Amino acid sequence: MNKFKNSLFYVTVIGGFTALMYWIITKGAALETGREIVKKQVESNHWNDFLNSMVQNLQHPLAILLAQIVTIILTARLFGWFFRKIGQPSVIGEMIAGIVLGPSLVGMYFPEFSAALFPKESLGNLQFLSQIGLILFMFVIGMELDLKVLKNKAHDAVVISHASIVIPFTLGVTLAYFIYETFAPKGVEFSSFGLFMGIAMSITAFPVLARIVQERGMQKTKLGTIAITCAAADDVTAWCILAVVIAIVKAGSLSSSLYVIGMAVLYVIIMLKIVRPFLKRVGDLNATRESLNKPVVAIFFITLLISSYASELIGIHALFGAFLAGAIMPENNKFRNIFIEKVEDVSIIVLLPLFFVFTGLRTQIGLLNDPELWKITGLIIAVAVIGKFFGSALAAKFVGQNWKDSLAIGALMNTRGLMELVVLNIGYDLGVLSTEVFTMMVIMALVTTFMTGPALDFIGFLFKDKITAIPQEIGNKSKYKVLLSFATPERGKKLLKIANSLVKKQQDNSIVTAMHLSLSTEIHSFDVKEHERKMLVPVVDESHKLNQNMVSLFKVSNDIDTDIVDAANQGEYDLLLVGLGQSIFDGTLLGKILGFTTRIVNPDRLIDKFTGKEGLFENNPFDERTRHILAKTKMPVGIFIDKNLEEVNQVFIPVFTKEDAFLIEYAKKLINNNGSQIIVLDASGEVKNTREIQETIRSIEQIAPNHIMIMHDRTLKKEFLESQDLMMISLESWKKLIESQSTWLNNTPSVLILKP
Repeated sequence: MNKFKNSLFYVTVIGGFTALMYWIITKGAALETGREIVKKQVESNHWNDFLNSMVQNLQHPLAILLAQIVTIILTARLFGWFFRKIGQPSVIGEMIAGIVLGPSLVGMYFPEFSAALFPKESLGNLQFLSQIGLILFMFVIGMELDLKVLKNKAHDAVVISHASIVIPFTLGVTLAYFIYETFAPKGVEFSSFGLFMGIAMSITAFPVLARIVQERGMQKTKLGTIAITCAAADDVTAWCILAVVIAIVKAGSLSSSLYVIGMAVLYVIIMLKIVRPFLKRVGDLNATRESLNKPVVAIFFITLLISSYASELIGIHALFGAFLAGAIMPENNKFRNIFIEKVEDVSIIVLLPLFFVFTGLRTQIGLLNDPELWKITGLIIAVAVIGKFFGSALAAKFVGQNWKDSLAIGALMNTRGLMELVVLNIGYDLGVLSTEVFTMMVIMALVTTFMTGPALDFIGFLFKDKITAIPQEIGNKSKYKVLLSFATPERGKKLLKIANSLVKKQQDNSIVTAMHLSLSTEIHSFDVKEHERKMLVPVVDESHKLNQNMVSLFKVSNDIDTDIVDAANQGEYDLLLVGLGQSIFDGTLLGKILGFTTRIVNPDRLIDKFTGKEGLFENNPFDERTRHILAKTKMPVGIFIDKNLEEVNQVFIPVFTKEDAFLIEYAKKLINNNGSQIIVLDASGEVKNTREIQETIRSIEQIAPNHIMIMHDRTLKKEFLESQDLMMISLESWKKLIESQSTWLNNTPSVLILKP
């Protein structure tokens, strides 16, 4: 009845008011009398009208900007993903994506497309948006700095970082002396050109360095701690020097810049002594996600904008103000993490790639069309590497580091990344750097960032002390070793429960390792310890409840798929347990086109996305990560599909072929260690006809009678399946069940798919 009333009301309202509007418009036509109404001529070719309208829409500034953003984000993510896969920071891929979309490649080979996508009149909008992205990014960089670490390790860090600034700075000024006459823009004083060459040579990319340290598992080592501390000290010092250099360049001379420097010092004092205590008070009162509401967030954003505005007015660039605003944020890591989450996604994913492409549009590699220009580029790279790499390494050796760590610190400090591009763009905007020098310096930034990973690998090779994620105690080959890799603590506890069921009564003869890998792009350097605790503590607590000895392993990874395989193979484990992941394309048209399929939609009801039928009938039952693990690992792999597993007492094992015989060995482990009740389904008569399987079952019955039972009826009732805790099945049999679209899969319990 209510449905009928709602439908009647809907029809009445929509129909009545539509009729009223039509009547008003008809009557309103009479009001045109006496007015000169310009009627648009109606052309007969409606298709041409539509095309002309589309062209006009495409040429609208907003449409152009949106098309630019979509193209830039997709290209940056693609290149970033590729470079992560080859072991490089994603920022290198994003930097190269910018160059590719610029005149160096797309503009050279597809000029019409480039002109349509990046018309000159649209570059102003792109620049302003990219500058907003940089302001937000520098705000995040300021927040990621842990000033307490600088206080605790100030001596060595200051010596190394300042040496790594002054040596390349001096070499940069010296290089400027030799190339000034040929490459400096007209009207630019040597002091301005030389100072910018110096600061460009001496910068270190703190965020990229921190990512590399995390990805290589070095954050807990002495080397990693010193490197991050040195980079933080370098960042603070370099940005202060850059502010002075900008003041001198804008003022025209050192004496004229003293007023600007004086104002800058006053501004910094106000920020540290007045604004910082105020923000600390606000942060202490609103340190939780619930209390950090919109008015509170507005306070911090207004502080950021005012700080950036003030530093721009003073003449030391808005980015310095954003950096300082981030550095004086409340030191509570939890608070900073919450606030970074609010800022980072928009700044790094959406706005920052615009900066890379805007830089790429300025980078014209085609201008370097003379061998002499490439010689100068090589000289710039050599000076940059000698000054930063060897300057840092020698300073580290002087303060007491061994040669291996000293060279590693040099390699890390030589990373320039995004921070170098920021400095170069400031110099280009101020007219201090010519297009040729700007292009050469961008190439230098790419080369010095790209070489960091290979340099660290080479140093590790020379000193035969490569960092590994495999704990030493796992090297015992006589023990049965299980590695479980989990994405969430809840999944980790379920995998641990399965591992415990396999080795419970053989604690002295077995080792269980629980490993969590976090993607480097999703975790901040200051938040690593807290994130590690959040991921591992619940699993460690579960191991105590189960009375299971366990080794925990945490690593920040650049490529999780590869690191799981490497950890498993290098550790020579006997079994790897992983949870089945889920593709973001599941259930979508794009997913069908790309071949992605759903694994589990609902624990109680499995639905095939292609046919709409109940049951797990995918053509491709595993996600990309799982397929990679299956293909590359050298040991047995267990793929766990969770449907609310509580216990591992009742276990169902279907046997389809002779190759499934290995499953009985796992059944034996479950019975001996966990006292599980096993039901083996002889699905095709192989159990009855295979002597090996029969002998294994008889040996189990002698040790543990009434714990294993053979079943021949393939018609499985729903009640039976629901009474089981776990189904263990071989990988090949699982694939065949999916291909045959077996209907009894509808009500399966949790599943452990095993590859022998």
